[in-house]
Amino acid sequence: MSRLPITMACGPYDRMEALAQGHVRPESIDLRYIAIQSPPEIFARMIKTHSFDIAEMSMAHYMIMRNRAPKDFPFVAIPVFPSRVFRHGFIFVNRNSGIREAKDLEGKRVGVQEYRQTAGVWLRGILQHDYGVDLNSIHWVEGGVNEPRAPDDDMDLRPVREISLELIPSDQTLNDKLEAGEIDAYFGARTPAALTNGKNVIRLFPDYREREKDFYQRTGFHPIMHTLVIREDLYREQPWVPESIYKACEESKRWMLKQMRFSGAQRLMLPWLHDEIAEMDALMGPNPWPYGLEANRRILEAFQGYLVDQHFIEKAQPIENLFTPIIDWSE
Repeated sequence: MSRLPITMACGPYDRMEALAQGHVRPESIDLRYIAIQSPPEIFARMIKTHSFDIAEMSMAHYMIMRNRAPKDFPFVAIPVFPSRVFRHGFIFVNRNSGIREAKDLEGKRVGVQEYRQTAGVWLRGILQHDYGVDLNSIHWVEGGVNEPRAPDDDMDLRPVREISLELIPSDQTLNDKLEAGEIDAYFGARTPAALTNGKNVIRLFPDYREREKDFYQRTGFHPIMHTLVIREDLYREQPWVPESIYKACEESKRWMLKQMRFSGAQRLMLPWLHDEIAEMDALMGPNPWPYGLEANRRILEAFQGYLVDQHFIEKAQPIENLFTPIIDWSE
């Protein structure tokens, strides 16, 4: 029986390495794995030109569009989450801004790369729910972080309610404005260059790692940044494909976890790699990077709640409506 050719674009992640190198092959699929370092490039190519059969996708962009206009967004998510990042360490302030704690962000000018960016949704949710920050009091300033960025009408989804938001000129950067004190703070997915080569940029939370571990212990949330999506027409024609991909992603993840633990020689250039693995195991247990709907129900519902709080969607819908059904035979 011939295998179905499928193209899949995703980052060059360790959890996907076995798929990319062919150590793991999805059932009945001839997979062409296209590794692309820049997630925004993958998102834009999938949304604008449908360049792939399956692709990594911004969780915020996906949930917003599937809630607002599913007929205009012909993709369905598979409950595989290739990117997760704790975000407490990604809030940066100008040391002269007077910002000493989270509540001090109120009334300030705060930079964001893209207001709808998943990292920003998570950080605003954490600031609102854990630190009591009034998001409506903040004046948002949007633009490129270390490189200039022009607005993109196809990608820059806006809240359904008016907010205080300005765009910087397309030849300027948030990094330079933060260093100069023209904005008071910035948060998002990218670290501003001025943190290391400037004089005035510092982290709001120098103890971010301890705060992130505390956040995980209290909530169980390792923030999901991205999911996988499949073209809806392909899914309707070949409804077995998501389950085959899901199983292969699980196997690829297990393969890498085993490779990481090999003690004969360290796979990664981290001097205390095995100490880091031991800390991860103690905090997160035997499955530190879970896929599937049930294992992630609470975090997905919380994230959708943040989208409601931040006026991207009017109301949440059942999580089952947003993902292809998967039976996880490994459980």
